Amino acid sequence: MDPKGWRVELNDGHFIPVLGFGTAAPEEVPKSKAEEVTKLAIEAGFRHIDSAHAYNNEKEVGQAIRSKIEDGTVKREDIFYTSKLWMTFLRPELVRPALENSLKKLQLNYVDLYIIHFPMALKPGEELFPTDEHGKAIFDTVDLCATWEALEKCKDAGLTKSIGVSNFNRRQLEKILNKPGLKYKPVCNQVECHPHLNQSKLLDFCKSKDIVLVAYSALGGQRMKRWLAPNAPVLLEDPVLCAMAKKYQRTPALIALRYQLQRGVVVLAKSYNEKRIKENMQVFEFQLTSEDMKVLDGLNRNLRYLPFQIGADHPEYPFSDEY
Repeated sequence: MDPKGWRVELNDGHFIPVLGFGTAAPEEVPKSKAEEVTKLAIEAGFRHIDSAHAYNNEKEVGQAIRSKIEDGTVKREDIFYTSKLWMTFLRPELVRPALENSLKKLQLNYVDLYIIHFPMALKPGEELFPTDEHGKAIFDTVDLCATWEALEKCKDAGLTKSIGVSNFNRRQLEKILNKPGLKYKPVCNQVECHPHLNQSKLLDFCKSKDIVLVAYSALGGQRMKRWLAPNAPVLLEDPVLCAMAKKYQRTPALIALRYQLQRGVVVLAKSYNEKRIKENMQVFEFQLTSEDMKVLDGLNRNLRYLPFQIGADHPEYPFSDEY
């Protein structure tokens, strides 16, 4: 099957591969591993690579992409690379330097997609999580519309092909969409999304605005232990998912990924295991019946594995709204 068939068009005319490889790693995984697994993912057929300044591995991920270009596996234009603007860089004057810093680490001339990682601004500086003496996050006040204008300028400068957002709720998306003089709409909203949190209302809203929903933690957030909601059930052990995996003779992970593709969601699969990286590419080899899609819809319990409690008091904390 031609990988070009596995892409959807964004509202700016560019194309995004519907299956992406997520590179966020648990703390216990050494950074060097990011290079190794990104190479494996590209060899397995992944063409959409998702990373971020906050993952602290763009140098290694960039190295992997460049080595696969050098050995002739792919061309630069075959790869769709996403980076993210961290919360300490939301002031408009910090946006372009942050993107240029990512490009320097990646040793690439452009990224395919640059997105605002979270709508909550934190105090500018080198620390990812600036905190006061009581360990509370130090917030900053920034107009998201001004941040967005700075992203538009990065697109015009050719530093990124497309621009979007992540972890925005409907109200925050509308703020951007209704901005006077809006030049480019966000092409996507990357959010936590899986059968226990299917985001159907946000998905419908995004579709109505021609914004692609991109799912992270599509297999549950189990590997990000530091951020995981306490006592969260393991998604891939859900009995309904497991029964369906048996029926289709696939893994529960593949059922969860396929579910997203059939809803028109672009999905990120995260794995640091070679066998599973290859296995995740099988998502294109089968189809779920509409009855089974309904059964999976019924698993929704609005369970957020990654509630990001550190930002819960922020005025722009996105998860207090219904969607």
